[in-house]
Amino acid sequence: MTGTAQDVRPASRLRAVEARLAIFAVLITAGAAALLALSETTDPPVEALVYPGALAVAAVFAHAAIRYAAPHADPLLLPLVILLNGIGLVFVRRIDLVRGSELGTAQTMWTLVSIAALCAVILFVRRVDVLAGYQYTFGLATIVLLLLPLVPGLTAGIINGAQLWIRIGPMTFQPGELAKITLVLFLAGYLERKRTLLSVATQRVGPFLLPAARHLAPLLLATGVALVIMAGLRDLGSALLFFGAFVALLYVATGRLAYPAIGAVAFAVGAFVVYHLFGHVRVRFRIWLDPWERVADEGYQIAQSLFALGTGGLTGTGLGFGRPQDIPFSETDAIFSVIGEELGLLGTTALLLTFVLLLARGFKIALTARDEFGTLLATGLTVIIGLQTFVIIGGLTRLVPLTGITLPFVSYGGSSLLANWILIALLLRISHESRGAASHPRQRDRQREAAT
Repeated sequence: MTGTAQDVRPASRLRAVEARLAIFAVLITAGAAALLALSETTDPPVEALVYPGALAVAAVFAHAAIRYAAPHADPLLLPLVILLNGIGLVFVRRIDLVRGSELGTAQTMWTLVSIAALCAVILFVRRVDVLAGYQYTFGLATIVLLLLPLVPGLTAGIINGAQLWIRIGPMTFQPGELAKITLVLFLAGYLERKRTLLSVATQRVGPFLLPAARHLAPLLLATGVALVIMAGLRDLGSALLFFGAFVALLYVATGRLAYPAIGAVAFAVGAFVVYHLFGHVRVRFRIWLDPWERVADEGYQIAQSLFALGTGGLTGTGLGFGRPQDIPFSETDAIFSVIGEELGLLGTTALLLTFVLLLARGFKIALTARDEFGTLLATGLTVIIGLQTFVIIGGLTRLVPLTGITLPFVSYGGSSLLANWILIALLLRISHESRGAASHPRQRDRQREAAT
């Protein structure tokens, strides 16, 4: 009886912390929505609270599912993503006000669907290591998902220069977003089984020592095919995410510096080839170096993004007092610039710190996972979020060339939102399993080592 009580009390405290922080995140969202509404009218902002109200209801269900099925899960993940999702809802609504669109309603519906998906994963995936047995299924699913936009009858055609969407009735969906998760599941499952063999170098390729080709071949084949498909579909941003996750997991699984070194060389060669094969890549590279050379056409988006960030200054123009209509694709590619204009450096810094906290919790979950598969899976999922955030924010600030991907949880896009909430569900499940098994002596020792 005493042992049971001791197991329940820490879990209850974790969920209490989660509930308090989630309420705080919803209140921030509601306050921002109210301020946005008051910038348009002096009437009570009742209608504006529909979006944060829907988010609050969904958060209650998510918290209940976690409390029931994963009571030992990390208490910060859910509040952090609720805050990011809530800020995204507010700023998508902000863009609606100047464009007369209804993207906020669609984003709210996708939020509800996505949080329902998180609840389903939490409730039905009770042991994450079971997924390791389906590694080749996930590898095949990755290829199928990436090829779906090419299937006649499903394809939505070329949108904004890329063929990434499928159409199901009135709805468009980007299956490549789910492919990010299935690829990481394949890589984690394969590397967990072949980790020892991949750590032993038996062949020399130039200055590098590598394991036997038969052990590397499935990894290279699956990842290579995925990258080729992404390049063919002109989705180079997602290709970069896939490649980054592949290299990161290889290094984490084996501890061999040769893999990141080879990855850097392969990236340089691939960038050189892609630069010469695709005209739009050359254009984006030139815009990155000097957006003012083509400020009237191809460089217009990045130039307006930079103007918006500069206009925001330290504290911003205030919610509802910017000009998001001047930035092309502001609801997807450039929502960070919209936030920077209206909330300023302080607001964007707070947003970046939220992402940093999310990544820190993800890597902590990886460090304390109870098995190798959990470590690799948590690492890959966290790297996906981190790379995606870096690539889009770095592109808007001219740190790297701009690619058309979304800011996780914040940008408009149902496919991205759904995939990222499922990703968080898997991290929650891994953290629950590691915390729940912490009473085991070996697990305690491993967590002490990770903490130090």
